[in-house]
Amino acid sequence: MTPERPRGGDALPQVIGDGADGPVEQFATPLPGQGQLYAALDLGTNSCRMLIAQPRGSQFQVVDSFSKTVQLGVGLEASGRLSRASMGRTVQALRICQKKIEKHNVRRMRLVATEACRRARNARDFIRQVRRETGLNIEIIAPEEEARLAVISCAPLVNTSTEQLLVVDIGGGSTELVWIDLSRVVPEDRPKSIMRLHAGFAPQGDGNARVVDWISVPLGVATLKDQFIDVEDDAARFALMSWFFEENLASFSPYNADNPREGFQIIGTSGTVTTVAASFLGLRRYDRTKVDGLHMSSDQIDTVIRDYLSLGPEGRRTDPRIGRDRHSLIMSGAAILQALMRIWPTDRLSVADRGLREGLLYAQMSADGVLEDGPYT
Repeated sequence: MTPERPRGGDALPQVIGDGADGPVEQFATPLPGQGQLYAALDLGTNSCRMLIAQPRGSQFQVVDSFSKTVQLGVGLEASGRLSRASMGRTVQALRICQKKIEKHNVRRMRLVATEACRRARNARDFIRQVRRETGLNIEIIAPEEEARLAVISCAPLVNTSTEQLLVVDIGGGSTELVWIDLSRVVPEDRPKSIMRLHAGFAPQGDGNARVVDWISVPLGVATLKDQFIDVEDDAARFALMSWFFEENLASFSPYNADNPREGFQIIGTSGTVTTVAASFLGLRRYDRTKVDGLHMSSDQIDTVIRDYLSLGPEGRRTDPRIGRDRHSLIMSGAAILQALMRIWPTDRLSVADRGLREGLLYAQMSADGVLEDGPYT
């Protein structure tokens, strides 16, 4: 079955994302008189990623970006600390980000760190080192804010027919899940009602999106892999990872709920989800315009995952659809994805090549009132 794209699903940032052989970038030239530039940086357990964008109507146009695998969380599971080598790699990446910010004369920015820095005992020392060596002020955000930012970035992909929405963000160190009830929102207002969650998950009254529950599971592609690194058999390790992740969802209230298939939508945002989509499409060089907004069936996802398992570790390492930076983490991400598709009442997944950085940009621009449809209050 041919995957489908929703109408207008590519309407957000016009940048082609990170792929197997590096990103294929299509940047816009900043337009004079169209407003100042904004920067958003996401320093995760595995990657350092940044976008620089300019408001353009009700969306934004990306003018520059950066993405680098820094493996900040390597060794964190065992030691509880960020290693000297991982901090050195990360500072080098952040120096490049600082130069891009300076080159574009960016004044409005939000630069955040997530699970690795939340957990590391020496994270504050690392943040001070970054400020001293690059001049960048990185803030460590709480899991709820990370989940909220991922949710609002996906707002353009929400179907007007969706009554129950699950947004899943599979990160390097944690996975955020947010369950949202849209049944009392006027259908045409459902995407905008997701944007209004930028202010928080607290109830906003009748006619608005209602967050039923959310959870931040301290298992992402890197941390889940580390849990089972001593299991040698590839297929057994995959099965154990999927089972273990599902076990950690027991406290998520919709987990055992009887939810109808009709009106249910699950949106997945992460490198895992976009890599699975790119593999299904057979893309040897990643193209965001073909991936973002794609609908995949659970059978299509299972076919890709079975293909990954049949390739084995060496085959995955050399597969151009997966890429050199992701081959060692793709099976832990696939285990999470398969568990989620097994649990909830849907056989379709909406693929989102967007996440924390886009959410940071939307939140800043909405707060400044520079989007045509905003501010979302």
